[in-house]
Amino acid sequence: MKIVFASGNKHKIEEFGAILKRYMPEIQVLSMKEVGIFDDIVEDGLTFEENAMIKARAVAKYGYIGVADDSGITVDALGGAPGIYSARYAGEHGNDKKNNQKLLLDMQGIENRAGAFVCAIACAFPENSPYSDFCVRGECPGVVLYEEKGEGGFGYDPLFFVEKCQKTYAELSSDEKNEISHRAVATKLFAEKFVKELSDKE
Repeated sequence: MKIVFASGNKHKIEEFGAILKRYMPEIQVLSMKEVGIFDDIVEDGLTFEENAMIKARAVAKYGYIGVADDSGITVDALGGAPGIYSARYAGEHGNDKKNNQKLLLDMQGIENRAGAFVCAIACAFPENSPYSDFCVRGECPGVVLYEEKGEGGFGYDPLFFVEKCQKTYAELSSDEKNEISHRAVATKLFAEKFVKELSDKE
């Protein structure tokens, strides 16, 4: 079975595919580009779940099983920011360096560094499918450091310290990160829900 992941972020697709294979080795995860979809999807939802579903349904309308995640970092002392604006927190979409700099600037003088990485994964089926669209959510708690640590990962990974691992996301190996991350938690829930949805309708 093939599913199309609605994202242009290569890192996200690779992470999701690697984690999903643990639970559903027969699933093939394709990018939008690989199936010839080049739509510029407007993410105008107010939550991670809404944005994930918007993207998944944009793919499903082409007749594919559409899957999308919307994820980001939420910081308690900033009222949940950057939240759904994580990728464009500094104004320019996907500029990791500027986003990290802005987060550090906004956290200056703040002692409460608690936060979480959040990932919502939505699944949308083509029109007239017997299956029902759904969305799951995974979280990984942590704290925001005062400076970047680690060379791996992407996005806010060098600033996000996971206390149970005593490492930042950027210091974890891919395998370690894929065990505990917000995307790992959400992908496991996704696989369970996906299998249940298909088996319930058989």
